[in-house]
Amino acid sequence: MKTISLFAEIEEDMLKVEQELLKIVQVDNLLLTEASTHLLQAGGKRLRPAFVLLAGRYNNGSLEQLLPLAVALELIHMARLVHDDVIDASLTRRVVPTVKACWGNRVSMHTGDYLFAVALKLVSQYEDPRILRILADVSVKMVEGEVQQIITAFDVEQGLRDYLYRIKRKTALLISTSCGLGAIASGAPPSIVGGLMRYGHYVGMAFQITDDLLDLTSTEAELGKAVGSDLSQGIITLPVIYTLQTEPIGSHLRELIRNIEKEGQGLEEALDLVRQGPGIKKAMALTNRYIDKAKRELNWLPDQSTRDTLINVAEFISYRKF
Repeated sequence: MKTISLFAEIEEDMLKVEQELLKIVQVDNLLLTEASTHLLQAGGKRLRPAFVLLAGRYNNGSLEQLLPLAVALELIHMARLVHDDVIDASLTRRVVPTVKACWGNRVSMHTGDYLFAVALKLVSQYEDPRILRILADVSVKMVEGEVQQIITAFDVEQGLRDYLYRIKRKTALLISTSCGLGAIASGAPPSIVGGLMRYGHYVGMAFQITDDLLDLTSTEAELGKAVGSDLSQGIITLPVIYTLQTEPIGSHLRELIRNIEKEGQGLEEALDLVRQGPGIKKAMALTNRYIDKAKRELNWLPDQSTRDTLINVAEFISYRKF
């Protein structure tokens, strides 16, 4: 598993999260156990449980209070990834064969459903009704974001607002929720809950824009999957939107994207156009604005090591390579 040294202050707790994740997928059904364990062992940054644990520290939350929630948030994220790999026909993730590649679509879909159900079971033990209500609302909106991505595939007329709507639901909401629910589970006051949720929103938006940039600028070895896979599937990301809005390069890119949809050809030329155009720099600038907003949300929080960690995590988002 790729780990982030930024989480040194919760390193022992994160090990407990990892142990609990592995433990919870060991069930009587051997196929479910094998598929779920394979997914876990493929690794991940474990950002969502880390945010739960860090947010909980603002009210001295114990690991006992936070562990079920931290595990549940990672399971929900993993369930979405398994479903995404089926939709995207992805055979590798982080240079490891996907569950789809190993067991096929049907097992993948049921594995994702199983992980989501286990997450709900974990969350149900919390007495605070806000936790389940917020998580239910976010789960609905995440699906809306995924469906919107399908609807807008190869749509070269979509703009910034369409893109931000989509990534908020796909990515930012779950990260924001991880921060907010960690604070709620520890009994933090509304002011801290709200601040941490806003921080998580801005970090989540920056995280997804960076992800979309890496799909264009990284290497397959660094990314763990094929570069340019978004555009090949018709997913119009922010650097592409900015390039489409820049003439005369935008008109040529528009034709190439239509050709990718109809004939499956022109991807490399389209990727080169985006890399040469202004879209990447403009997208990076928006990422940095979101990072600055995230850090400003932390300015009024208690001055403790956790705040420094959250600041460092925000800054890591903008320069990460995986």
